[in-house]
Amino acid sequence: MEIKVNFLDKLRLEAKFDDFTVIADQPIRYKGDGSAPGPFDYFLASSALCAAYFVKLYCETRGISTEHIRLSQNNIVDPENRYQQIFKIQVELPADISAKDRQGILRSIDRCTVKKVVQTGPEFVIEEVENLDADAQALLTLNPSLDAATYILGKDLPLEQTIANMSGLLADLGIKIEIASWRNIVPNVWSLHIRDAHSPMCFTNGKGSSKESALASALGEYIERISCNYFYAGSFWGSDIANAEFVHHPSERWFQPGPNGELPTEILDDYCLPIFNPDDELLGTHLYDTNSGNTERGICSLPFVRQSDGETVYFPSNLIENLFVSNGMSAGNTVAEAQVQCLSEIFERAVKREILEGEIALPDVPQDVLARYPSIVAGIKGLEEQGFPILVKDASLGGQYPVMCVTLMNPRTGGVFASFGAHPSLEVAIERSLTELLQGRSFEGMNDLPRPTLESQALREPNNFVEHFIDSSGVVSWRFFSAKSNYEFVDWDFSSQGENSNAEEAATLFGILADIGKEAYMAVYDELGAKACRILVPDYSEIYPIDDLVWDNTNKALLFREDILNLHRLSDVRLYSLLQRLEEHELGDYSDVSDLIGIDFDENTVWGQLTVLELKLQIHLALHQYREAHELIGAFLQYNDNTLDRVLFYQALNVVLEVEMDEELEFADFEVNFRRMFGNERIDAVIGSIDGSIRFYGLMPTSMNLEGLDRHHRLIDSYKKLHAARAKAAAKSS
Repeated sequence: MEIKVNFLDKLRLEAKFDDFTVIADQPIRYKGDGSAPGPFDYFLASSALCAAYFVKLYCETRGISTEHIRLSQNNIVDPENRYQQIFKIQVELPADISAKDRQGILRSIDRCTVKKVVQTGPEFVIEEVENLDADAQALLTLNPSLDAATYILGKDLPLEQTIANMSGLLADLGIKIEIASWRNIVPNVWSLHIRDAHSPMCFTNGKGSSKESALASALGEYIERISCNYFYAGSFWGSDIANAEFVHHPSERWFQPGPNGELPTEILDDYCLPIFNPDDELLGTHLYDTNSGNTERGICSLPFVRQSDGETVYFPSNLIENLFVSNGMSAGNTVAEAQVQCLSEIFERAVKREILEGEIALPDVPQDVLARYPSIVAGIKGLEEQGFPILVKDASLGGQYPVMCVTLMNPRTGGVFASFGAHPSLEVAIERSLTELLQGRSFEGMNDLPRPTLESQALREPNNFVEHFIDSSGVVSWRFFSAKSNYEFVDWDFSSQGENSNAEEAATLFGILADIGKEAYMAVYDELGAKACRILVPDYSEIYPIDDLVWDNTNKALLFREDILNLHRLSDVRLYSLLQRLEEHELGDYSDVSDLIGIDFDENTVWGQLTVLELKLQIHLALHQYREAHELIGAFLQYNDNTLDRVLFYQALNVVLEVEMDEELEFADFEVNFRRMFGNERIDAVIGSIDGSIRFYGLMPTSMNLEGLDRHHRLIDSYKKLHAARAKAAAKSS
């Protein structure tokens, strides 16, 4: 994590990271103003807070209340050496906590990350650089030597060269990558989290059997996602990009809907149209681009090559964003390497869906087969030694597909996690299943896994598959665990050997799709300097339901974005119109406004936590519709997970409105004690919200120019780097 420090007045300092700002000062005795804790005080507090976090995590996963648990820390300083200190952490536990849980709580504190880093002894590197922002790779903890050459299955270049190439590419784009965390909780299973230091919303996770392979995985995923604009999907890219020569890619074309909104004849093909428009309800106006919001330009469409005959077919960017999400995109040392990864991912998710929704029981992989792969066996053994039974199953459905499954069971909670992996090599497919299982997870995180079910309807819910797609945390059927499998084990192998192995494997995987009657479409993106591709397989690789294009399209943002951002400037007529639209479109009351309009608000602001329900409540207040506002306050207070300050504001607003609406009560009779209860500032805000002198309390004014929205500007800055690189590449090739 990158922390930038600014020097303020006197001895005050300001540290900025992510969306947070921390102020430090010095006590008056050290010539400071005592206006904030000192740096060392923050360090001490971090240890105590980290210990408390692990206690909280232990208790929450076991249903233990922390209401009467108290924790404190004292640092005992050696009088002979002030750098030699003892951190004494003490916990006071209620009498009704069992002896087993008492020991468990103490052991949980021992897992404190701050404690472990201090005990290990961090290494400090202090150096001068010419430009902090230009030092793009300074925070990468791996510094691979180009003399080393570690080859792994599926990679056309050694890991060291792959890492160097990808790191250099990102540095050339001006993207400063930082490694936020590493995990290695069992042998031969590594994962890490990397992100853009300037725009931490742009992040990826990597996994592998070694540090190097996990880092290459994370960097590859990062490059695939910038190549396909995935980080910016659903977001507003600003008016500059909306009116630029191109929005998504120099190869894009824009097509106008017909006079009655009909689909343009230039998009999709005869194979795709019946899939994406089965009921003849889809209109061209459903496919306007969400990111630019520039409906006057028409439908932004991207070219893909149909694999059966090499013809170019244009797919609306909106359709890709809404249905395929990140499925079927990859980057590699070569296009063929990227193709194999893309196709493997598509098979992994499609076969996984077929197995889970069909409640198919899979055959176990025989122990003699697993014994071929000692490093995988060591990782499985590490999990089982921690009390998690592991099942390794053949998910190839009788040798049809290159897919495997590793399933973890948690006897402590009854939860289950079925992790799938795919690759032409059976070994790599098992390894990917195992590393996916533990990507970014701790042992404590295994306590949150859902329990299996025999309710078939729950398995077939579209959201269940989405949960499996996001982090494999969806529900699994008990029938999946039957010893009577629906298929026999097949010792399959779709891999090839030699210099052209990836190209041959890609051809094999495309052949499987053709054999099951599926058409594939591919786009190659190499203008950023990497080999990346995106493959779409209609009626096979979608993540979200087809009817989302009509009924839950992300471009509903275009109906609300401008009015919501200009909220403070709207007349009563326009406010009423906005309120009517919010009601008519039956938006979820607890859905986030940030997701609705595609704006990355700072999560620590009222905008960042604003829900559709609270927005409607605030509009009712602005329109002096007090009874309607009062009705929504009850729902807000009952279900909204908001800050204490915001909750207290609505508690105060609720009771003041009740007094105001009661003809027998006078506010003046209660004002003194209302102020004693809620404070003068909060009651003044309530009064102002009721009499109209304060509108939209807590929501900072902004507009379509996004004033004050630093977090979103950083996201746009990130995209503009890619946009500029694409424009430069297009100019060079023209």
